[in-house]
Amino acid sequence: MAQSPKFHLGWFANFCIDAWNDQWGSTGGQDWSGSFYIELVQHLERAKFDYLLLEDKLMVSDAYGGSFERELKHALHSPKHDPAPLIPLLGYVTKHLGLVVTLSSTFYPPFLLARLSSTLDHLTAGRLGWNMVTSAEDRSAQNFGLDELPRHDERYARAHEYVDLVRQLWDSWEPDAVVRDRESGTFADYTKVHTIDFEGQYYKSRGPLNTVSSPQRHPVLAQAGGSPQGKDFAAKYADTVVGTAADPDGMIAYRNDIRERAAAYGRNPDDIKVLFLITPHLADTDEEARAKLDRLVNNEFYLEKTLAHLAAIVEIDFTKFDLDKPLPDDLQTNGEKGSLEAFIQRGSGKTLRELTAAYLSTEDALVGSPATVADRLESLMAQVGGDGFLITAPGMRLTRKYVIEVVDGLVPELQRRGLTRTHYEHTLFKDNLLAY
Repeated sequence: MAQSPKFHLGWFANFCIDAWNDQWGSTGGQDWSGSFYIELVQHLERAKFDYLLLEDKLMVSDAYGGSFERELKHALHSPKHDPAPLIPLLGYVTKHLGLVVTLSSTFYPPFLLARLSSTLDHLTAGRLGWNMVTSAEDRSAQNFGLDELPRHDERYARAHEYVDLVRQLWDSWEPDAVVRDRESGTFADYTKVHTIDFEGQYYKSRGPLNTVSSPQRHPVLAQAGGSPQGKDFAAKYADTVVGTAADPDGMIAYRNDIRERAAAYGRNPDDIKVLFLITPHLADTDEEARAKLDRLVNNEFYLEKTLAHLAAIVEIDFTKFDLDKPLPDDLQTNGEKGSLEAFIQRGSGKTLRELTAAYLSTEDALVGSPATVADRLESLMAQVGGDGFLITAPGMRLTRKYVIEVVDGLVPELQRRGLTRTHYEHTLFKDNLLAY
């Protein structure tokens, strides 16, 4: 087997409650001050993670059974607070960790998003990332005065134009526009600040931004594209991509696809870091870790919580299907196509109950002691060729205990093997992503 390359680590979370009713729930679902996330980013920086990505949704879902009941009973996607104001708090207590915020191109006016992200890049001293999403829920659209979202392909057509416009707005101030010439009393050279006079099929903006060019000029761009359109979008613009493939063949195929598309756009494929979403299940021994996973999956709420969670992101009401029969072969969505494909294992013949039971436990190779899980991650990267992993808590139910298991158990084992960084090479987020 080839030598595993050094790889990147990210963390995937959201401004939601912790595992409020679990044995090791940290805040009991009561504290919205951001203090829990301040602790999280300090731990992640101590372990030399590349970034924290804060996912977001803009609705209370009733996709499961046509009711808010399970969504709110289990606090799955709601309540969920706006991650953008959290970013400066997290930036203030860290110096190197990248901070990626999710902002929807469907609902933010381009000028507002460009200005907000430029400001946040300043407030974090060049460590902001923008997770470029188009949103995938009609219930979100209805909160903004629309009956439904544009169809999937049109959302991406709009997104291409949107990102083009936002990047032009970021470039509307030349890097040396601020001269601060005391003798002439000139703060900024007006000849280096430009209108962009953008007029496309969907968007129009005069520009320029009224914010000074930010430390990274263009914040790091992140994307999680599973469909062909999503992968094409990621390949054209993204600096880091969230992959959902769970097996070596799927990871290799996904990463190669992104890299081939990037090359077709004239980009260096090595400039795009594909991080695969994983959920390690850790304990002192392999036996203890497997027992923990069994307890997680074999409880009275697991089936309901998992299907309600999936229903919200793929907008399919799983209560309409027989748990003990396979899902229809032609099942489609206007929601998150990549998430649907990762779940249904099309062609496997598994029943809905079996698919749900396998949702976490299929990653049984990532169950065990830190050494066992490190072995598997090292093997995966040797096979895939790069670029890293994006860790999320089981069911995205985050606790302090889980964070410590990763940053004080798994990461030191990876560092001892020379697989992940032991120090930050640079100050800017984008430069650390490109360090290897």
